[in-house]
Amino acid sequence: MAARRSAPGARAREREGPRAPAAGSDQVHSWMLVTSQALGTAWRIAKGSVMLAASCLVASLCYFRRMHCDLGHWLKWWIGYLQRKFKRNLSVEAEVDLLSYCAREWKGETPRAKLMRKAYEELFWRHHIKCVRQVKRDNYDALRSVLFQIFSQGLSFPSWMKEKDIVKLPEKLLFSQGCNWIQQYSFGPEKYTGSNVFGKLRKCVELLKTQWTEFSGIKDYHKRGSMCNILFSDVLLEYKLYEALKFIMLYQVTEVYEQMKTNKVIPSLFQLLFSRETSSDPLSFMMNHLNSVGDTCGLEQIDMFILGHSLEIKIKVFRLFKFNSRDFEVCYPDLPPREWPEISLLTENDRHYHVPVF
Repeated sequence: MAARRSAPGARAREREGPRAPAAGSDQVHSWMLVTSQALGTAWRIAKGSVMLAASCLVASLCYFRRMHCDLGHWLKWWIGYLQRKFKRNLSVEAEVDLLSYCAREWKGETPRAKLMRKAYEELFWRHHIKCVRQVKRDNYDALRSVLFQIFSQGLSFPSWMKEKDIVKLPEKLLFSQGCNWIQQYSFGPEKYTGSNVFGKLRKCVELLKTQWTEFSGIKDYHKRGSMCNILFSDVLLEYKLYEALKFIMLYQVTEVYEQMKTNKVIPSLFQLLFSRETSSDPLSFMMNHLNSVGDTCGLEQIDMFILGHSLEIKIKVFRLFKFNSRDFEVCYPDLPPREWPEISLLTENDRHYHVPVF
């Protein structure tokens, strides 16, 4: 009976006993669930942030890589452009060894190649020319070669230019000597300028006077060389200087022609000039010869005589294609006054000229 009576109490305790732990288990489960959800949320947030940061980093790397490539291409293009532009505009190139230049330009065993190699060897061994400066091949290259030598050597003005203001010469031809035909003067490829010719010629001659004065006043050879490299890389300035030289030649021809009309003795080279049908007077000389210089042709031999006379310099030219003949070495003019300075050029065909370096 006692055992039976205790059975219901025991069963009650058994039913009541597990209730307390069930409440704690629910709390633990809830806490774990909340913690798990918080961790899950934090992980998703962190994962999203990491993915976003990684995406931003990848995008940034791709952007900077592309920008680096674009910048590299841009810099490479500009460097190449500037190099090409500088090389294209450098009309008198740096010195190169004479015999190396000859070996590069005159390969093979043709009669002409053999003649040229012998001529270059003659320049090297007998005339002591060690290097050459190549001059841009166009219809101004004779004028370019001469003017480069004048500026690089720092030669002074011709005596007659010191006595006259050469800037006023265009107006003098028109108003003092009645040469209204000068309005038909051509600036290289520019065929006709009309009433603007005087202003353009004045600017060209003024530029020549300014540059010549500046170069002749520089005593340091290396500084003159640096300035020559700058000047002879500027196409627009160059062409103005060459047109000024052409006009100086025209002015001298006109002056001598006026002297001839008064029966004064004139140099023989001008007698030869005026004896030609195509240059019997200054107008025909300008129209038939001078206007074409810089456009369709360069200077002829008689023009070289006039240029040397006008600038009061002795232009010695080594004509390589005339090697082993009396015309291998010529001077323009042929009998200049002893006090005139001398410059040297070399040519392979009487059309294009280069600058020898002793």
